[in-house]
Amino acid sequence: MVNRGHRTTRRTSHFSITLYIFLLFVFSIFVFFLYSKDISEDEQKPLVVSEKKEPESEENADNSVWEASHSHGLHSCVKPTVRYKAALGWTRYLTVKSNGGLNQMRTGIADMVAVAHVMNATLVIPQLDKRSFWQDSSTFSDIFDENHFIETLQGDLRIIKELPKEIESLPRARKHFTSWSGVGYYEEMTQLWKEHQVIHVAKSDSRLANNELPLDIQRLRCRALYNALRFSPPIERLGKKLVDRLRTRANRYVALHLRYEKDMLSFTGCTYGLTDAEAEELRVMRENTNHWKIKVINSTEQRIDGFCPLTPKEVGLFLQALGYPPSTLIYIAAGEIYGGNTHLSELTSRFPNVIFKEMLATPEELRGFANHASQTAALDYLISVESDVFIPSHSGNMARAVEGHRRFLGHRKTITPDRKGLVEIFDKLEAGQLEGPSFSHLVKHLHKNR
Repeated sequence: MVNRGHRTTRRTSHFSITLYIFLLFVFSIFVFFLYSKDISEDEQKPLVVSEKKEPESEENADNSVWEASHSHGLHSCVKPTVRYKAALGWTRYLTVKSNGGLNQMRTGIADMVAVAHVMNATLVIPQLDKRSFWQDSSTFSDIFDENHFIETLQGDLRIIKELPKEIESLPRARKHFTSWSGVGYYEEMTQLWKEHQVIHVAKSDSRLANNELPLDIQRLRCRALYNALRFSPPIERLGKKLVDRLRTRANRYVALHLRYEKDMLSFTGCTYGLTDAEAEELRVMRENTNHWKIKVINSTEQRIDGFCPLTPKEVGLFLQALGYPPSTLIYIAAGEIYGGNTHLSELTSRFPNVIFKEMLATPEELRGFANHASQTAALDYLISVESDVFIPSHSGNMARAVEGHRRFLGHRKTITPDRKGLVEIFDKLEAGQLEGPSFSHLVKHLHKNR
């Protein structure tokens, strides 16, 4: 009896398991067909997810605004030709008083290197202008790496830090060389060596022609300007730090040479967008600055002819029209903006990510540069050369120097606004004759090949 009951229990257990598996299988088939129907219906509908695109970040919205300029096959070329010979004027000395601001002095010094070579002379390290508008007491070695300058050009000419003691007391021929002179002029000036061992050049700016010079002289100027005239170690170190700090804020930045300083507006007579009181202040400054020869200037004509720097508002409109996003990091390479935040806000309202060197560097780092306009200008120069895009609001010595240096380093992107063409477009926009898209199209078309 016991054994028979045990067998019956085992049969019941096997039957229950089999039934459970069968029912589970049937349920699975039912679920499969149910979901297959839903999937089949969904496949006939467009998938919203497949059509959805990830929104582009502002920086990547239009990469063309960051793309480097086309080189057209041109590249830097400073190596001397096989016919080139170094100057050997060991007993003839050229002393120079370099005048103007930083970039005026830089180009003037490069010119004097070439002139000393043509005249077969030893060049004495130039003295810098300490009495100009900038009132900067900096010496050559404060701004430039003196030893690097001498060593880099030692294969071209002899450069010494000061006149030998036995030469200092000798009479000197003092010359104001004629502006924009060619090699022939300076070859004639070598006649002065017959009576003098030392020639003193009272001004260095614009003493040498830009064109129609021998190839080796042009290349020597480039070597002097871009290889030899390196800034002093303190300037180079701080400049690199500030560039690195900019890079930590954004992958790319625009260096804006915003020439909206008081002296520039007064000198050019540009008062558009200013109050009557501000315009009068600039007029008085121009009247009282003796070496500014033109005293009466028609501001309206200046602006229409494209001789005025863009205002902060115009710069903001210009950048916006080109396609730069509001988040663009903009470094202001300039001195104190006239009118302060009152005028600057017309730019920052469109591009709030604006920064000055005083916001990047600590007070301690800038303390050594205080009251030395040429040294602080050198910091702006370095940061501008290293920027992803350089935009000057007005043509001038720094604008041209930075643009040239950037081309030398590989045609880095520089946008020079067509100020004369922009005035007409800005005025139409102001009068309500243009809308945003049309305005942007006109600005882009105007600067298509600039």
